[in-house]
Amino acid sequence: MLGIHDYWLFVATGVFLNLMPGQDTFYILGSSIAYGRRVGIVSALGICAGCIVHTLAAALGLSAILATSATAFIIVKLAGAVFLIYLGIRALAAPADAISPLQHPANTPTGLAFRRGVLTNVLNPKVALFFLALLPQFIDSDSPSKVGAFLVLGLTFIATGTVWCLFLAVAASHIRGFFVRHPRAFTNLSRTSGALFVFLGLRLAASER
Repeated sequence: MLGIHDYWLFVATGVFLNLMPGQDTFYILGSSIAYGRRVGIVSALGICAGCIVHTLAAALGLSAILATSATAFIIVKLAGAVFLIYLGIRALAAPADAISPLQHPANTPTGLAFRRGVLTNVLNPKVALFFLALLPQFIDSDSPSKVGAFLVLGLTFIATGTVWCLFLAVAASHIRGFFVRHPRAFTNLSRTSGALFVFLGLRLAASER
């Protein structure tokens, strides 16, 4: 179909890759614990929407620009690093009394959580290069519809990833009650998460292709 081969091997590869923790995972966990299941799910959907952007970019050849242009790669990499560091510093600098797991979900801006999820994923050039490096391995070089093949494989990866991200969001929201009963532990977790995002941003800024 569309020149795709070893489809089930691709599915298995995608599942294992989705299980590997990264900045997307930490963002979803942090949102779910801090704001509850609804915001966690919205954050997860934002991450998955970012993957749709990467799929379309790979299908249209835009990811190839990141693979061949050092300038483009650096620009996207630094933008992503700045965004992660911003999230981290925001968590580190928040007053202790402003960090509370008791925030009512109805008062939490889900649109903001979704947009941050999209940006967290889209501004990671390694995700773009991952799509460009993995997907072609399962597409015949003489495929009559490479764009269609990219889209099918990309959407397959997104489907399995969405299931995992939603699971993370729901699972993390269930331990929120512990932090409600232990606010100091939540404050420490928030600070740790902030430091982790700063670390991920610095690592992304220092990374090579």
